[in-house]
Amino acid sequence: MEQLNYDEGLKDLLLGIYCDIDDFCQGFEEYWHTVLVTDGKPVMPKCVMSLAEIMSIVVFFHLSGQRTFKWYYNNLICGFMKDCFPKRLSYNRFVELMQSSIVPLTVYIMGNRLGKCSGISFIDSTSIDVCHNKRISRNKVFEGLAKIGKTTSGWFYGFKLHLTINDQGEILSFYLTPGNVDDRNEQVIKTLTKSIFGKLFGDKGYISQKLLEKLWDNNIHLITGIKNNMKNKLQSMADKILLRKRSIIETVNDFLKNICHIEHTRHRSPTNFLVNLLSGLAAYSFLPKKPSLNVGDGFLLAG
Repeated sequence: MEQLNYDEGLKDLLLGIYCDIDDFCQGFEEYWHTVLVTDGKPVMPKCVMSLAEIMSIVVFFHLSGQRTFKWYYNNLICGFMKDCFPKRLSYNRFVELMQSSIVPLTVYIMGNRLGKCSGISFIDSTSIDVCHNKRISRNKVFEGLAKIGKTTSGWFYGFKLHLTINDQGEILSFYLTPGNVDDRNEQVIKTLTKSIFGKLFGDKGYISQKLLEKLWDNNIHLITGIKNNMKNKLQSMADKILLRKRSIIETVNDFLKNICHIEHTRHRSPTNFLVNLLSGLAAYSFLPKKPSLNVGDGFLLAG
């Protein structure tokens, strides 16, 4: 195996991720094995690697700078970091066990890695392509699941990831839908705004009087831009400034795709697609620097 020269800081980052996930697994795994069973059998197959190790490896992949999981596992995990995982599995066996981490990853993110609402939130969606448009008719992996949708960038085949974030760039909630689901879908909005209060800023795709009134009844003030054929509406200077800063959530989407790599077109099963997406969202929460706004000064809060 070729000698790889990596910074020791990678091991420190992996150790931090593992410690946080291991603390979660100590309480969750016992409950999971005793309550969530199928036909009397535990849902997590027994193996020499712990659930915390498996989850840490799939999350750390998105922060390692690698794009190919096979190369990452065989050369980085089983090479440079082999002392961190003395009981390593073969690559094929590890990929099989990755699918069992979907439920723990979901609970881990929802319970441990989401931010808190500060009263200023942003909402948006981004496309998750699963194949090139020329290969839509030949794609069998996501047949019946992925749909053709359209964004401002054009047509795509795949899913939509709907997000709400706070002013510090932390993800508050997320929702995955087929690509043809409208951003104003009632179930999507209900889930995304469940723990939100205050002002919610969105693009023109969220313009809806019905949606505005429903959110207002839940103590949420939806603020969007206006279309060319709409009458101008009165807004405070602070709201106008924050609306111009709505691009922060687009920057978060860019981080998720280009740094945490939640999107690629090489998936061989829907379950591995979900593992890749969830582990990418978890990895984003560990980024030391996230897109953020300084809303503590009087300029933004005036009015």
